[in-house]
Amino acid sequence: MTLVSSLPGRPRVSRARRSHSRVPLMIGGAISAASIATVAYLLWPTWHVQTVGDPDRTPVTIGDTLFNVPTKAFRVKYQRRSGPQERVDLAFLYPSLLPPERATHKTAEEIAEFQPIDRLFVSIAAHQDTLAPETRLRTIYPRYLAPVAQQTADGLTLRPFLEGSPYANEDLFTAEQPELSARCTRDRQTPGMCLSEMRIEGADLTFRFPRQWLTQWQNVAGAIARLAAQLHVRG
Repeated sequence: MTLVSSLPGRPRVSRARRSHSRVPLMIGGAISAASIATVAYLLWPTWHVQTVGDPDRTPVTIGDTLFNVPTKAFRVKYQRRSGPQERVDLAFLYPSLLPPERATHKTAEEIAEFQPIDRLFVSIAAHQDTLAPETRLRTIYPRYLAPVAQQTADGLTLRPFLEGSPYANEDLFTAEQPELSARCTRDRQTPGMCLSEMRIEGADLTFRFPRQWLTQWQNVAGAIARLAAQLHVRG
């Protein structure tokens, strides 16, 4: 008698059939990979991130007015940050108007010896609806000026303030071409210093420099105008 095995087993599938069943899976995988690659390329960030050191400039908003400040120009460390601030204090080398490098340590002898100032100091503060510098120049200062005006040969007018006035021991310098107005202390035991003010939108800019620079006042007026234009972000 012939015995026929009836044990269960998997049906045999031809190699051709198995190959045909894998084709759709391979095509689908290739399409998915291509789609992922395309999306990744489109979403990949295109900006360059600076990871070493501070950026060259720091945007700050003062009195709702945007300024782009060279990072090295900040005189106060905690002000060296972006965003809204009430006031920032800056320094620039004159006449290059570049921010100074890091301060170097000086000996006691070097400190005792007078060193000429080579920096233009700038303070930017929210004006908070105080009297504008132009209005103060036109309506307040004339009340305290001596009646006699002194005219220099190169177009810069000097008028001293009256003794006993809030601006005693100071002089007012004005010029029209180029425009400049500066209130300066007189030379005493220390050299006189000048301040010149202007308003840009919601902020007042105060520039401080040595009085002796006024011997070339046209250069000073030009430097102030250029620096204000470089700092202020229009629009």
